[in-house]
Amino acid sequence: MSWQYKLASSMRASPLRALGPNGLLHRPAARGAAGCLSARSEPIMTQTTVSFTAKRTLSAVQTRKCLNVDNINQQVKEAKYAVRGELAVKAETYRQRLIDGDKSLPFESVIFANIGNPQQLDQKPITFFRQVLSLVENPLLLKNPEVLKESFGYKQDVIDRAQALLANVQSVGAYSHSQGAPGIRDSVAKFIEKRDGFPANPQDLFLTSGASSGVSTILNVICNDPKAGILVPIPQYPLYTASLTLLNARCVPYLLEEDKAWGTDVNAILKSMEEAKAAGTDVRAIVVINPGNPTGASLSVDDIKKVLDVAAAENLVVIADEVYQTNVFKGEFVSFKKRLRQLQQEQPGKYDDVELVSLHSISKGMVGECGHRGGYFELAGFDPLVQEQIYKLVSIGLCPPVVAQCLLECMVNPPLEGEPSYPLYQKEYNSISEGLRERAHSLFNAFQRMEGVELQEPQGAMYLFPTIHLPQKAIDAAAAEGRAADEYYCLALLDATGVCVVPGSGFGQKENTLHFRTTFLAPGIDWVERIVKFHSEFLEKYR
Repeated sequence: MSWQYKLASSMRASPLRALGPNGLLHRPAARGAAGCLSARSEPIMTQTTVSFTAKRTLSAVQTRKCLNVDNINQQVKEAKYAVRGELAVKAETYRQRLIDGDKSLPFESVIFANIGNPQQLDQKPITFFRQVLSLVENPLLLKNPEVLKESFGYKQDVIDRAQALLANVQSVGAYSHSQGAPGIRDSVAKFIEKRDGFPANPQDLFLTSGASSGVSTILNVICNDPKAGILVPIPQYPLYTASLTLLNARCVPYLLEEDKAWGTDVNAILKSMEEAKAAGTDVRAIVVINPGNPTGASLSVDDIKKVLDVAAAENLVVIADEVYQTNVFKGEFVSFKKRLRQLQQEQPGKYDDVELVSLHSISKGMVGECGHRGGYFELAGFDPLVQEQIYKLVSIGLCPPVVAQCLLECMVNPPLEGEPSYPLYQKEYNSISEGLRERAHSLFNAFQRMEGVELQEPQGAMYLFPTIHLPQKAIDAAAAEGRAADEYYCLALLDATGVCVVPGSGFGQKENTLHFRTTFLAPGIDWVERIVKFHSEFLEKYR
């Protein structure tokens, strides 16, 4: 982290009050490690001695600006998002130092294993997808189809798909329907029907700027009061807790069962609900991430039924985050929509009023197009009048990115066997899938060699979430810095190896347990061996 960043951060954390007699800015008396006020105030350097960046920050404090960190929306200030927090900022600083030729670091590369960002870590784009996008972005290329085929290797089905998409959206530079282009929603509906064996209505589909924007939309609709509560699995993807903080709503955590492959414990859900209701919380929905993030676990058909049983009995909206549905290594993915429809057939009446939101994305799986920001959510069982309000809310944002909509259409409607692009598509898809599986098990095997590390066999998603048992001296050293022990460990790992992971405390975890989350997206084994070596040395240091 640069000193300018530290300076700006320190000023944000401690508002500056006034100029002292010597012309220096003074911060109110600082707090010690235990939170006690120290006896002195801390002078801050004058504007004449700092860089332009710091000058602008300081002048912003001195001048009569409308906004300061104490009068902005405090929910923004309180929100936390661990995967892009201090560790990620520090890792980016190290990366830039390496680019600038710094030879003083004890590593030669930074590995961003903190976030599921496949193409940052050398996953290659699917050729068919990118060729189609190149044509919808620049339709003039379609005037010379023979050149495309003879000189650039484009197949006829690529050209046909681009023309069909342009006929539907007219131009990727134009707004589409606020729910997404009708023809593309038709393709998504056919994909869902083929996957589940039950019909899907394009009118129930909302295309989005990534699944995250879909989560934001739904939570904005559900959270009607500061007492509104959402059941969130622990550990969880911090998007949910951050979003609830922004909405000034309540997170109602329920613990997953680590010793049962991070399965869903109905008793834990009911206990959390009971405690929340006793505290005056109006529990309105339950979030389920399947396959799991950060755990990588895949829910069984029975686990899905248990959640739907609770939703039916307790009148809860189910938010099924299914963005990793093609990242399954063990068993078979079953969607919440499919299981709900099956139960509605098996037991008429019991599940008829269950409201389900299912989310998917182009960011994960073998597509990995995070930067294009595309996805969708599907509503099932919603009151049409509520659905109208959801449409109004998304229409305020006009429409999801149209290029991403085209990419989503390619994902749900890829080349079929017998079509010109199919052989290459299938080869690329299978290669990515097998590579992820191999890396997951390679990392799993490496962690099994590490003392004091326990973890579940990888089942899906893009992550492993091992438990780490640290010596008491390491825990004490972390406490002395005011940090969680797993955060202290992860920072030390980054400083020693350049590998950036996320502490389990950023996702929530059972009391008196420590974890970290890592992706297995990075190629090669060098970075894995860096972790193994560091871990051994860390334990030895703090025994």
